[in-house]
Amino acid sequence: MFGERAKNRVLGSVGNRSRFFTATLFLLSTFATSVWTDNTTGSIEGPSFTVPITNVTIPMGREAVLTCVVANLSIYKVAWLRVDTQTILTIANHVITKNHRIGVTHTERKTWHLHIRDVTESDRGAYMCQINTDPMKSQTGYLDVVVPPDILDYMTSTDMIIREGSNVTLRCAAKGSPTPSITWRREGGESIFLENGEEVKIVEGSIFNITKINRLQMGAYLCIASNGIPPTVSKRIMLTVQFSPMISIQNQLVGAQEGQRMTLECNSEAFPQLINYWTKENNEIIENGDKYNQSFTNNVYKVHMKLTILATEMSDYGTYKCISKNSLGETDGSIKLYHIPTPTTQPRTTTTTTPVPTTTNEEVENIQNSRQRPEPSADPGAYQITDSSLPNIEHRTDDIHLHGRASSNSYNDVENVITINERKSIDNEIRPRRIDNTAQSMSSRDSNSNFQVQTTTAICIILLSALS
Repeated sequence: MFGERAKNRVLGSVGNRSRFFTATLFLLSTFATSVWTDNTTGSIEGPSFTVPITNVTIPMGREAVLTCVVANLSIYKVAWLRVDTQTILTIANHVITKNHRIGVTHTERKTWHLHIRDVTESDRGAYMCQINTDPMKSQTGYLDVVVPPDILDYMTSTDMIIREGSNVTLRCAAKGSPTPSITWRREGGESIFLENGEEVKIVEGSIFNITKINRLQMGAYLCIASNGIPPTVSKRIMLTVQFSPMISIQNQLVGAQEGQRMTLECNSEAFPQLINYWTKENNEIIENGDKYNQSFTNNVYKVHMKLTILATEMSDYGTYKCISKNSLGETDGSIKLYHIPTPTTQPRTTTTTTPVPTTTNEEVENIQNSRQRPEPSADPGAYQITDSSLPNIEHRTDDIHLHGRASSNSYNDVENVITINERKSIDNEIRPRRIDNTAQSMSSRDSNSNFQVQTTTAICIILLSALS
């Protein structure tokens, strides 16, 4: 009797789904003794659902919990079922399915929890909470499993090598829930140039086309997939552009002095990798050593070449070449090193000025004494003055005033009477003048001197007459 009633209840809850009926009948017949109880003394009102089942969204790998709240359950039982597969998961406190990730708990026979551990995408779907009343009562909740994005390598482009000027297509595919969106950007943050000339930082879409690629677009590109569920994922695609070598030189003519340390520089661009070296004008390859030092700095497809001459000699002047080679070609650049003369110190030129000879007092006196003088007469005349006749005249010469004329014949007698002060006056007058050796200059001086002496002689005669 109990088996028939249980069978009727299951048939009423699932309709005409034969598979579901068969599975349910088997489970009920297996657990009938311990699970189901005859509904002879139930509550008049019967059990009911208090609140609807809340839909759950959970990331993959976590544990999902669906909750069913029932009031007035009484002698009835609660079961959880998977709707899309028609699978009974639990009845009351028992787990029916063989899926070890499924569990059930309840609180005071009111709240029933369905646990799904380590959720996978296959767990996504509708779950039913069912009460074995007649007719059967049920409600359904939905479990959504979100999945972080994952890039599909087999559908995504890999590293590429392409000749400059060609067209390139990059593809990126990803899966996840929700469906991921795809964006492209350069690893170093450089700009991306579109076909229409527009310059952007990000390109959207799973397919990225580059028209007539050039060396400036060489580098790493990132395919980024995101759907709002962490973590965001990306794939790095290295895009290599091949082109033949090019060389640029900033200074093609440089000069250096002997002994000077000199550095020559070239910049080359090419891909694949270059073979770089320096030669002298006789095509002799330069090697590192005591005289030369070479250095090469690489940056993707660029190489900075330096040749340092440690101490320049005369044999070092001439033309040097920086040469770059790869599988696509060869090129070179020339730098001419010329000689700058070493400056020499010029001797100083000293100009000597010959001083103008000055005439001293002794020279003036000698000149005066050498002048031709008139011979004195044997006997003094009536108006001639001798040294013995003028004992005290020298002390009063300061007060003498010039009056009248003097005879030119009294030169010798008066000269002995000239005081020291008068001689100094004559010397001072003669000193600043340059003595001329010509006859004309000497004659002029003699005339002036005779005049002064004659004047002084006349004054002395007048004084002597007054005293007598």
